[in-house]
Order: sequence, then structure tokens, then C-alpha cells
Amino acid sequence: MQTEVKEKPRYALVASVQLPDVSDVEFEASLTELSELAKTLGFQVVRTFVQKRNSFDRTAYMGVGKLEEISQFVNRGLRNDELDDAPPVLDASAVEIDALLVDHEISPSQARNLELAVGCEVMDRTMVILEIFHRNARSRAARAQVEIARLGYMAPRLREAAKLAGPQGRQRSGMGGRGAGESHTELDRRKVRDRIAELQREIIAMELERKTQRARRVERQGQGLGGVSLVGYTNAGKSTLMRALTGSEVLVANKLFATLDTTVRAIYPESVPRVLVSDTVGFIKNLPHGLVASFKSTLEEALDAALLLHVIDASDPGFQRQLEVTDEVLREIGADEVPRIRVFNKIDHVGDAAAQAACAAELRQRYPDCVVMSARRSEEVAALRALIVAFFQRDLEEGELLLPWSAQQLRGEIYSHCQVLEERADEEGSWFRVRGEPDKLRSLREQLNPGSQGREKEYWEL
Repeated sequence: MQTEVKEKPRYALVASVQLPDVSDVEFEASLTELSELAKTLGFQVVRTFVQKRNSFDRTAYMGVGKLEEISQFVNRGLRNDELDDAPPVLDASAVEIDALLVDHEISPSQARNLELAVGCEVMDRTMVILEIFHRNARSRAARAQVEIARLGYMAPRLREAAKLAGPQGRQRSGMGGRGAGESHTELDRRKVRDRIAELQREIIAMELERKTQRARRVERQGQGLGGVSLVGYTNAGKSTLMRALTGSEVLVANKLFATLDTTVRAIYPESVPRVLVSDTVGFIKNLPHGLVASFKSTLEEALDAALLLHVIDASDPGFQRQLEVTDEVLREIGADEVPRIRVFNKIDHVGDAAAQAACAAELRQRYPDCVVMSARRSEEVAALRALIVAFFQRDLEEGELLLPWSAQQLRGEIYSHCQVLEERADEEGSWFRVRGEPDKLRSLREQLNPGSQGREKEYWEL
């Protein structure tokens, strides 16, 4: 019998400097987001240290007094009975603080000095996000893109690592891969540059393959196949909504960046035309520039879509900030011209029924064409599905088809390509009143019974 190994808890502190131009609401929202990122990475945040300053300290990000306060907390350790969710224990022995998470991107020298001052590992916001992407990337393309971003982040930090390493970072002549006078640091930098160049070549090759796949999807759209992309802030409920719309077993987790690779599924029950839904990587404020650039190819799924569902967490007090971040990224990739429906999700997380109704009314007043819903309520999912199908059926036309008794094996063709509104039968065969693409209706008429054209209207008027 195999016993499950329980992962050892990891504890972290959060530190942030509030600058004069940052409001209290925005500052608190950013701290909450970093705590959620820490949770995704497997940390439990046990204490937050904040400091108001006119600017970041150039040496170690925070002032000397605050650094001393953090250092004392790290060195004292944390008692088991001080943990928020700790079970009752007989002893109150101290647990170790594993990391200090900083809610900004800091320079290599600031990170090094901060680590020396507080006595534990330091991870800035960019490093936290990169580590999450590194752990969660599944496809070959996503892994390559993440590795490029990580290498670009680490390259300028090699010099600080060399300072800590001491004599190993100095120049010395050598044999093998290192040239005369080339230091370990220079060798590492050259390896990083070579690896990035190699990964970029791989991504170019994969991009050609993705373009071919996208071209096939566009071709299928021309054959009666619609495309919808779910876009929005990370943890807004996109994967839950996709699961509800498609009946698929896509990953659903209450974590930031649970989805990194694009997933494509058909809407269920299937419609005419058939609609494919894709779930894309979530957006986040202050996403590292390297990742924005690296993941453009993933986000560009939105460019191939005929319709975007912009999913927003209605229960988040800072949803306006999420909305602006998503709009900005969509502009960056050129997807701001694609038709869009704003979907305010998680309305069931907004207090009681009265609070939910008031919130929904306010959202509909501010955004008249929006949808307010919960992806966990089947009737609201069905209403959204009907809205999506109606979008793709706006260019369909109604017509009549005669399926002779001698060609009944083609009945599936009609049902797969058309929406059947009515069916009747007589001595000639089955008559269908249908709704479908104009070109497909003409093609089906020619395929089923070329001589029947012009007689369908007469039949239905009897």
C-alpha cells in the first residue's frame, strides 16, 4: 500500500513599499494579489511588512529600521501557535521562515543586500511569477517561452552571484570551454545567450506550425465553425466557465495562473454552426515584460477568434483594475477590434441575494451589453451559451431541403451542418425546414436533389 507523502509547509513574509502616488486601495489590492501568487507557489504568508517612502531605497529597497524589524522576526522564527490555520499543538516550537516576497521588481544588488540584511531567501514579484509559470507550463512552446523569460531575468543577476561566490568569479586562464582570461560569470553569460538563441529558433519553428494549425481552424470556420476565446484576469473563473460551456474536464483551481497553455473544446450541446471555445492564459498587473512578449503567441489565440468573452470577477472590489489590464494587453496584441462580450462572473460570491441583485443592476447600468452570471449556475450558463450561438447564427438563412427516400443515408449531413426547424414526409421523401450557412444550403441542395430546387417553397405553402 502506497502512503501519500505530505509536503512540508513553506512559510513566507511579504514586504512592500508604498509610494506617494499609489492609493491605499491599489496598494492593498497588489499585496493581496502577491499573497495569492505565493499561495500558488506553495507558500503560506504569515506576516506582511509595509513602509511608506517617497522612493525605494537604492541599496536594499526598504529603510534600515524596517530591515531590522524583518530580520528580528526571521531570526526569532514563528511559533506554531501563531499560525492562522494551525491546529492545536502541545508545543510551540518555532518554524522557519523560508522566503521574503517583495511586491516589486528589484535590482540584483537590492535583492542581494536585502537577503544579507534579513537572513532569508528573497524573491521579488517578477521572480515569483516566473517560478509559477515555470512550474505550470505544460506544452513544449510554453516551456520554451518561460525558459527564455527566466534566462533573461537571471542574466543580469549572475554578477551579484559571482560577488557572493568570491574568487570563483575572478578571471583566470583555463582550458576546455573557457577562453583565456574568461571568468565563470562571463562563461555563464555566454551560455545564457547561446541558450536563448537556441530557444528562439525553436519557437520560430513552433510558430510556423501554430500558424498552420490556426489557418486550418480559420478554414474550418469558413466551413461553418465558429471560434470563441475566453480572455481576462487570472483567477476570474475562465476555466470554470469553459468547463460549464463545453462539458470538458479542463483544470479548475482556485490559484493564479492555473491555466498557461491554450485549451480548445467544442461548446456543448453542439450547435449549428459548431463553436469552438479556447481558454487562454490569464492577465495580471505588472506582468514581467519578458513574459508579455514570450506569451504573445499564446494570447494571439484571441486574434483568431470571431468573438471574445472578457471574463471579469464581479466579486473583486478591484475589478476595474483587472478590466483595464485586460483591455491594455488586448490592445498590445491587436485584438481590441475583435467583437467582445463582457462577462461578469462569480456574482454568487457577492453577499446574499439582495446584494447580488444590487451589484448586478449596477453593473448592467455601467456596462449595458454585459452579462452578469455565475459559471456554477446552469441556467445562467445556458443563457450565455444561447447568446454565443445567436452571435454565430446572425448570418444564417432559412431554407428548405428535400431528402429523397433513396438518399436517406445523407440525413446526418443535414443535421451536422444545419439547424433543423421542422421535418415532414411525403411520397417523395423527407422535407426539412432548416437554418444554415447560405453556401452550405446551396451545396446540400445540389448534393441531395438538384431537380428539387424551386419546389420547396411551393411545398411549405400548402
